[in-house]
Amino acid sequence: MDPQQLGFTPQRPVGWLAPLLLLNTGLRTLLAILFGAYLDKRELQNALSGESFEQPGIDGELWLDYVADLGDGFNATYSVAYLLAQPGLEVGGRVLPRGQVLLMGGDQVYPVANGDGYENRTKGPYRAALPEPPADGPRPTLFALPGNHDWYDGLTAFLRLFARRKDGHIGGWRTHQRRSYFAVRLPANWWLFGIDEQFGAYIDDPQLLYFEKAAGALGPDDRIILMTPSPTWVKAANKPEAYDSVDYFIRTILAPTGAQVRVLVSGDLHHYARYTGADRELITCGGGGAYLLATHQLPDSLTVPPKETLTRSASPSRDYQIASRYPSAADSRRMSWGVFRRVPARNPGFASMLGIIHTLTMLAMAGAASQGGILQRLFSIPLVFMMVVILTGTVMFAQPPSANQDKHARHWILGLVHGFAQIALAAGGTWVWLQLPFHDWTWPGPLVVAAILYGPVIAFLATQLVALYLLLASLFDVNVNELFAGQGIEDSKSFLRMHIAADGTLTIYPFGVDKICRKWHAEPNGAPDSPWLVPDEPLTAHLIEPAIMLNGPTGAPAPERGDVATA
Repeated sequence: MDPQQLGFTPQRPVGWLAPLLLLNTGLRTLLAILFGAYLDKRELQNALSGESFEQPGIDGELWLDYVADLGDGFNATYSVAYLLAQPGLEVGGRVLPRGQVLLMGGDQVYPVANGDGYENRTKGPYRAALPEPPADGPRPTLFALPGNHDWYDGLTAFLRLFARRKDGHIGGWRTHQRRSYFAVRLPANWWLFGIDEQFGAYIDDPQLLYFEKAAGALGPDDRIILMTPSPTWVKAANKPEAYDSVDYFIRTILAPTGAQVRVLVSGDLHHYARYTGADRELITCGGGGAYLLATHQLPDSLTVPPKETLTRSASPSRDYQIASRYPSAADSRRMSWGVFRRVPARNPGFASMLGIIHTLTMLAMAGAASQGGILQRLFSIPLVFMMVVILTGTVMFAQPPSANQDKHARHWILGLVHGFAQIALAAGGTWVWLQLPFHDWTWPGPLVVAAILYGPVIAFLATQLVALYLLLASLFDVNVNELFAGQGIEDSKSFLRMHIAADGTLTIYPFGVDKICRKWHAEPNGAPDSPWLVPDEPLTAHLIEPAIMLNGPTGAPAPERGDVATA
């Protein structure tokens, strides 16, 4: 895979515990939160075209694909892109054709948005999967919704790629949208609305005006698929205000028209999960390429909007039950235990950082133990400094929320316990060090030996202690994301294929990819619209659960769970 021939550089998966990345992402997140309102380009988008769109399909039928959280390592991203680009996927003896519309649900690039990131992690892989428009059918259209990582530069790179190009396209997919949000009329009285929440803060006035205009064409017979950047219905279980913006949009823009919101779909959480209610499906499908996220912590039931919300005019609360998740809760728990093996293997920089911190702490403890009285030893300035560094780092790693939020104490407690455990490990390492003859050598002999011998050993032990902390903290819903981000599991990907029939039936096929492809070979003599790279090893997708049918009969039986789709 020569970058000169591909036109982009395939990227390795993001190492989410890399020290510089942790610092860089943390600072960008902080700046985005503090100054996001000043960088918010949604107000400026009011100067761009405010048209809504129409996708009539063929003979009143339309196929749509949905993928989210896709711009990470090449193998995972391209595995999903390759399957999406195939002319059809076969399940149960029936071929489901490629979507005439591709919906990207957020986080099209990691770790932060910029031109090179989009080129190498998103545009390049998708162009390689479908280089040119299909020769035997209409050119598919692409609509993209920004996620939090797309927002880290204020949407500058996102708008350049997806919304501001004349005759814009990514490979064989053409882009139509002119803003970071969109409304699309679909066949058989279905509509697609994609809203941009900007870190879940609020929906801006120009966006509300745009959707008010689009909603003027809605009526009681219309049904809506609502795309959001984040599954706030899940997050509201612990943070009731998280769903307020989505509820406000449904309550003030859509509900007055009489149209029904039948499906809410989002990425952001890197797994598949579906909650079902009396007349609405809540679907999370964030398996487009990023690391896998746990499913066993998901609640079995949700009340949406949560009764704890402070919004006085919130919509009536509805109860939803979990209907499916991928991977299964049992598989998710089993994968959690891989943290001891994967964290040091996937994050050598993180292990090196811990080794340096522990080595310096040990030298400070050894120096304090060999000089002065007990008070002088206890309050040795280097030792106190290193202990403060360790405790501050572990508490920040636990990500304590603001004091006015529920369950914030557990983050502080677990962070401090983790910090004292690391200090205890350092004390144990110091005791062992003092039993060895190296500490009496002439300086800088002890430092050299500590760096060569002590550092690697203590780095491994400290990393294992972090892994144990992550596993235990996840039992209290703390650092669940880091438990899986640190492992960087690339398998268990997911995407949706949806079909709107002429009779108005919406059928949703949730696909899972148990194992991505890691070996590819070039096909230079293929057709112009055929993939540049094809898998060396089997790449298959299967239905995560039986097809989900909404509104009306269907002309063919739903494929059964476990049917395999092959490319």
